Amino acid sequence: MGCLILLCGITALAQNNSLVHRTFRGLRVINGHSIETLYEGELELLIEHRFGRINGGLYELFGLDQATMRLGLDYGITNRLNIGVGRSTYGKHLDAYVKYKIAAQTADERIPLTLTAVMTVAAHMLRPVDPEIPIPVQSRLAYSHQLLIARKWSERLSTQFMPTLVHYNLVDTRDEHNDVLAMGVAVRYQLAKNLAVTAEYYYKLPGQLAADKYDPVGIGFDINTGSHVFQLHFTNAQSMIEKAFIGETRGNWLAGDIHFGFNMTRLFKLKGRRY
Repeated sequence: MGCLILLCGITALAQNNSLVHRTFRGLRVINGHSIETLYEGELELLIEHRFGRINGGLYELFGLDQATMRLGLDYGITNRLNIGVGRSTYGKHLDAYVKYKIAAQTADERIPLTLTAVMTVAAHMLRPVDPEIPIPVQSRLAYSHQLLIARKWSERLSTQFMPTLVHYNLVDTRDEHNDVLAMGVAVRYQLAKNLAVTAEYYYKLPGQLAADKYDPVGIGFDINTGSHVFQLHFTNAQSMIEKAFIGETRGNWLAGDIHFGFNMTRLFKLKGRRY
């Protein structure tokens, strides 16, 4: 009850002060969520694309011969509460999420941070290898819970921390944990009016997963085109949903297992006034 009263107080305080905007320019940093939310009545179409590994060489056209993608829809129920759904070619995943902005950083520093909670669920829809042994629905599911903590330090620099818990109903081996703890960190730096560089990294506590599963790393560029932000990325993660890029990344960044990709969005205003 005390925590609930505190959160309500923070929310009310933020509403009475000028808020800090554009800590990040999109709903995603690279693979993971940012603290940003859509305004009420906004619908965003998100196309996320990752090519194959660059170290595939000329024969694979440095990864351009292969690709995975995710098609998503995000909607602002209120200015603070968002929902979203998506479909990925990787694992044929169906995913959904709920995102709520608990508190927003204010210009007068009375609230120095922005806090956003994100909860996701994903199900892989691959057919079983043996049709005689079906995969139960509950074994296909995985969940993630995140608290995103961000601060815009100046007009150029923003940072974000992402303590994360991912739960897998079914893991690959007995040695792997069903619950995986990770700490993510992200940075955004504005290079020019319409260009920013971003970086994202998730550290997983050792011993939770198999040795061939690496921490996801990403470096990218945000290009503001006026109507939307076009994001270009280099990452060792092939998937774009939390359960997969945190717990199933098998690319070693140091060995050159790097995927080039992009996020592209289109925003539609379904109701309410335009911002």
